[in-house]
Amino acid sequence: MRHPARPLAPAAVVPFERSFVRGFVASACLSVARNPSPSASKQALRRMLRHGLQGGTALAAGASAAAALERRDYTGLLLAAAAGATSVFVIEHLLRESAQRSEENNDGQEA
Repeated sequence: MRHPARPLAPAAVVPFERSFVRGFVASACLSVARNPSPSASKQALRRMLRHGLQGGTALAAGASAAAALERRDYTGLLLAAAAGATSVFVIEHLLRESAQRSEENNDGQEA
């Protein structure tokens, strides 16, 4: 007696939010460990925030891409990877630009 083929069980997918939070916390901790600062300056906090957001975004995109690969959804895989890379770039650009404007304002006040 032959048994009918059963579809593969869906892989356990880590929700986006959990992946993001894990990546955010890990990256922020690494940022602080790599760049220890005696005081919590605005620049140090921005750097930690930037690294945390980028790490959370990258891990969430990676988890989403891996889940798409397990489903053999190659379009979803490419979209997740592209969205993750674009998001990391945008975060870098916006937070760097914000930090530079803040430094320019501080320089103008000190003169």
